[in-house]
Parts: sequence; C-alpha cells; structure tokens
Amino acid sequence: MLMALYKNLTAASAPLLEVYLNRREKRGKEDPARKNERRGNPSKPREAGPLVWLHAASVGEAQSLLALVKKLLEDYPRLRIMVTTGTVTSAKLMADRLPQGAFHQYIPADHPKWVAGFLDHWKPDLALWSESEFWPNMLAGIKKRGIPAVLLNARMSEKSFRRWSFLRGTIGELLSVFSLCLAQNDAEAARLKALGAQNVRISGNLKYAAAALPCDEGKRAELEAAFSGRPRVLWASTHPGEEELALQLHTTLRKINTELLTIIVPRHPARGTEIASLAENLGLGAVRRSQRRLPRPQDDIYVADTLGELGLFYKLCPLCIMGGSFVAVGGHNIIEPAQFGCRVFYGPHMFNFKTVCHDFESRNAALPCADADALGAALERALDDPAAFDAMGAAAQAWTAGQAHVVDETLGALAPYLKNFALALDLKNLSPTSGEKSA
Repeated sequence: MLMALYKNLTAASAPLLEVYLNRREKRGKEDPARKNERRGNPSKPREAGPLVWLHAASVGEAQSLLALVKKLLEDYPRLRIMVTTGTVTSAKLMADRLPQGAFHQYIPADHPKWVAGFLDHWKPDLALWSESEFWPNMLAGIKKRGIPAVLLNARMSEKSFRRWSFLRGTIGELLSVFSLCLAQNDAEAARLKALGAQNVRISGNLKYAAAALPCDEGKRAELEAAFSGRPRVLWASTHPGEEELALQLHTTLRKINTELLTIIVPRHPARGTEIASLAENLGLGAVRRSQRRLPRPQDDIYVADTLGELGLFYKLCPLCIMGGSFVAVGGHNIIEPAQFGCRVFYGPHMFNFKTVCHDFESRNAALPCADADALGAALERALDDPAAFDAMGAAAQAWTAGQAHVVDETLGALAPYLKNFALALDLKNLSPTSGEKSA
C-alpha cells in the first residue's frame, strides 16, 4: 500500500522535482551539461551486447566498486559496464578512474516516468546495487522488467534497522527485488534477514578492496619541498564545526611545536574561502591550494580545497584526523588513509563506519578520541614522539592489505549470474573462487 502511495505521489511531483533539481544545479550540486540524465534521458546510445549496471550512491560507495569493475573487465573484456551515481563529485571521480569498457551515467530522480525512460533505454542484463540506497520506483521498475538484481556490499545500520522495523512490509518488498544479498558482515546480514531479505551471504566489505587513492608524484615532490620537513597534521574531509576545532588545536599545539603545519581538506571544496577566513580571523596565516599557492614557512594553515587529491595528502601526512567524526555526520572512510600507513584518529561520531572502526580498533590500528581534549593529547604525544604511533600505522596498512580477497569472493558469488555472459561473448568463464559463507 505504501509503495502504491509513493508511486502516485512521485508521479504527481514532476514540477516539484524540477524545482528541486534546478536549485541543486544553482548550488553546483547538479551537472548542467548532463541534466537530462537526471530526468531519465540518457546521453549515450545503448550498444549491443550484455550490459552490467552497477549503482552507488556517491563517492565512497562508487570508489569501493572500482576494483570490482576492473576485475569484471579483465575476466570479460568485451562486456559493457555502466556505473551510475547521483552526485557531481562522484561523476568526476568516475570520469577519472573508470577503466576502458566502463562508463558513467547519472541515476535519474525517482519519478516513475524518468525511471521507465532510463530502464527502457539501457535494458541492463544484470543490476548490481551497492550498500543501502533503496529507491522504490527504480527497484519496482527493475522487478517489473525481470532484470536480475544483486545487492552488493549490503549494509543495514542499527539506526536504519530500527526505522525499517516499523515498515517491514515495505522494506520486505524492496529487498525482494534482490535474488542475492552480499552483506559486509554477520551483523548486517542478520539485520537484512530479519527485514525479509532472501539468500543472504557474507562476502566482506568491498571498501577494503578498493585501490589506494591516486597520488601525483610530481605534486608530492613539490609539496614536500615546500613543507621543508615541517611536522604536519592532516584533517581529511572536514565539515562545518570541525575546522574551528582544527584551528583551535593548531593554536595550542603550535606552542609546543612552532613549525607545525595543519592541512585541512574540506569535504566540500567550495568552502575553502570560508575556512581560510576562519583561520585569518584567529591571526593564523592561511593559503588555499585552489589558488595554486604553496605554504610558506610563516603559514600555519594549508586549505586543500581541491578535488581528487586526498591520496596526495595521505602520502604526505603521517598523522590524519578523519572528518565527519567530531560533528554528527557519521565519519568517512578510514580505510583510505590506512592504505598509506597513516596514523588515523577520529572522534565519537563514526556511526556510518561502526564495523570498520571495530576492525581497526581491535587490531590497535586506529585511535578513537572521545572529544577534542583526547585528540589534543594524542596529537601532542605524536608530535613530541613521532615514533609513538608507528605501530598503529603499520597495523592499519597491514590489515587493509590483507583484505584484497573480497573482490574474488564477490565475483565468486556472482559467477552464476555472469556465466551466461561468458557463453554469449565466448569469454573466460569465471568459476566460483569465493570463500563466502551463508549467513
């Protein structure tokens, strides 16, 4: 009943959706050159042959699929792969990092007519949906057309589980679209099964299998020279409220180490001017990377307000504070800095990465900090004795390196769906190599 109500309401909402998308476009959150894709009008022709469609909500989820896309194309070099996302940032990432044979499209807004236009144009042979973004009209369209669908890297947080528990019929109908659910861990699998998911297995977290973020060695050498050996602290993917904390801690820590450089990489680069102004209002010297400037010896704060350079700064900075964790955002992906051996610190709000944090904490591979005082004490120790957290960085890097098998396990679980492509294209038939287990 709720699904029917949702469909009717969204069918009547096209004018409101247009206003919403136009406002997002004015704020830089929609791509004006590809606006028709969000309205169910694809910008590319549908080529002949099998098409595998992978969907991810935004940057983090999309990045976790890259290793899987690469392996699929290695095993099926004539297969076509489409990756959809819903954000401009993720589209730019896909443009830079998708291999040949794969392409990106924006997911249409969840209007019945736009969804139908998208599905009827692309006619995917297999839909691989990532994590926990459930758009009712899109999923209903997939089911109506008989498109085989698998939920990859499936996640159901405790908070989401409690909410969906009041709508078990609705979530059960949505989950019924997927003939296979590959959960990240036992806890997620149990919650998915309790909500009605069928054929649930555990395959691990694909985020662990993602390749390390790219690092331009020329830029790294240039920055290393500009840093001149200064001790540095990186704040990665920060949100409003966290930059103030970073600046306050810098002021305190600078009294202990006068050469300290604090690097702030905001989650949204457009906030660079705002962050630099905050620093200057506190009497701190700040320069912005988007202005093609390098930090001088007298500068305190380097605002890296650019896209696609986190890998560069992870490689340059042994001490990393993960943004989104000192405000109630839910944190960001600590696997990425861990792949570079960073000593990773985070605050009390990592609720979107609870299982990952548990993995790291149980191996002494990251340090949770209850508040700003705890973080300040940890950073003071790290700056006073740079070797104090070496073991933590090494443990983080070793743990992430040991999880690359997740891609093979996922492909093994997908083998029954993919074997028909091997026959159709006369390609290598992928045999199950997974160690996945039934939940």
